[in-house]
Amino acid sequence: MLLTVRYFASVREAIGAGSEQVTTHVLSLAELRDELIARGVPYAGALARGKTIRMALNQVMRNESELLIDGAEVAFFPPVTGG
Repeated sequence: MLLTVRYFASVREAIGAGSEQVTTHVLSLAELRDELIARGVPYAGALARGKTIRMALNQVMRNESELLIDGAEVAFFPPVTGG
C-alpha cells in the first residue's frame, strides 16, 4: 500500500523531511513505526521505542494498534505541551 507519511516538530527536524511517500506491506501504525525505525539513522533516533510519539491516521489521533488503509495519511509528532 502507498501512504503519505508526515513528520512534525522535533521528529521532522531529526529526519530532515516534512513528508514522504512510503510503500509498505505492514498492517498497523505500530508496524509502520517499527519499519521506519529499521531504516536506521535518522529514523531510529526520531521514532525510537521508549520515546513518546503521537500518531494520527487521516488527521485523527490513533493508538498504535490502528490498522492502515491504502492511500492514508500518517503523521508522527512529539507530544505537545502548552500553557
